[in-house]
Amino acid sequence: MSMLTDAAPQHTQADGLFRRKRIMALSVPVIIVAYFTYIFFAFDVPGLMERARMDNARILIADSYSYKTHVTRDNRVGGITVAIEGENKGTYPEGMTPDWVTPQGEDTVRVALTPGHEVLIEGDRLSYDVPGYGLIEVEVSRREGVALSLPTATPPDWISVSSNRVDITSEAGRVTLTKARTEVMRYHFGWELFWFTLDSPFYGKSIGELAGLALSGDRLVEGKSNLVAMVQDVWTNKMWRHKDVIWAIFETILMAFLGTMGAAIIALPLAFVAARNFSRLAPLRFAVRRVFDFVRGVDALIWTIVLSRAFGPGPLTGSLAILLTDTGTFGKLFSEALENVDHKQIEGVQSTGAKPMQRYRFGVIPQITPVLLSQILYYLESNTRSATIIGAITGGGIGLLLTQAMITQKDWEEVSYYIILIILMVMAMDSLSGWLRRRLIKADDSGH
Repeated sequence: MSMLTDAAPQHTQADGLFRRKRIMALSVPVIIVAYFTYIFFAFDVPGLMERARMDNARILIADSYSYKTHVTRDNRVGGITVAIEGENKGTYPEGMTPDWVTPQGEDTVRVALTPGHEVLIEGDRLSYDVPGYGLIEVEVSRREGVALSLPTATPPDWISVSSNRVDITSEAGRVTLTKARTEVMRYHFGWELFWFTLDSPFYGKSIGELAGLALSGDRLVEGKSNLVAMVQDVWTNKMWRHKDVIWAIFETILMAFLGTMGAAIIALPLAFVAARNFSRLAPLRFAVRRVFDFVRGVDALIWTIVLSRAFGPGPLTGSLAILLTDTGTFGKLFSEALENVDHKQIEGVQSTGAKPMQRYRFGVIPQITPVLLSQILYYLESNTRSATIIGAITGGGIGLLLTQAMITQKDWEEVSYYIILIILMVMAMDSLSGWLRRRLIKADDSGH
């Protein structure tokens, strides 16, 4: 009877435990679903999907891996130009045009976008024969605006029409007409003028031809060997600015290095003051710890904005922002490492008659060196990424070039180029920091 009486409360307790577990198993998915439902409406996902412009997304993606050649007529003064990406630095010189552009007079040109797609510009008039749709005719008048004639009563989705502008985006290219200019754009795969610009004597030559010229004694540029002239033309490329890009990469890495190493140098002695087993003055220890909390509690981007107002833009401002944030982080990490040191090693050094600084040097530093090196090298790799964003604010490094390319809203192939370089830079720094961690920590553990 006593055993049955004792079993009853245990049975009730087990039922209650299983009931709570069932409630938890049901409530967690409900909470997750409720949270995502809240996010769905709080962030206006339906409105975002409604406002999304897939046509712009397709153009952006195409611009990232291809380039456009612009055939432009000035509708105010006349004259036709052909330019890579519509830039002055990529304008074809007089008498030089791509083989798909056929000048037929002073103000007339025929443009073959793809087989079957042809655009004819005749002064203020443009004709575009679209296979499967028909002939599109547009006339530009400075008084009446842009007049459009279509083979259908209503324009299709790929034609945008207003009184002052017509945009045609077909599978073969884009055509834009305003009172100021008529522009035909044809896409090509790749990044044109990446190595040599149009004014270089090496432009348009194949790899085999370039190799032959590099070994040839006949010089295309007076006073320079062909190999030296090639390298100089690539290095001073006005379109892709390889010289500026390489310097920007170096500037970004330097920004991260100065900020990280400067923070480590400042944080190490302060960490001794913040560690309980090395600092006996509680008020001083409390004050240093609160300084660490303050400087690391403010993000590096905020410090960048504050310091740029005080010192002006530049890479040094970015380095100081990283230094401030990492000083707080390193101070906390180093002080915690100091509080966990083995005091027996310190006592062993002290028994030899070593002074306090010697005890720190030979009894403390060797113990925390693996932690110091690991954290410093990890943050150096992490700060390389942060320096990219900071550089966009302070006006330095690869971040500035990336921001400038994005602001133009047309140089998306350059944006892709800079993003690839940033990824490669981060991968290189990650590999380098990992290799250094393994080598230095291994060497420290082996006693060398």
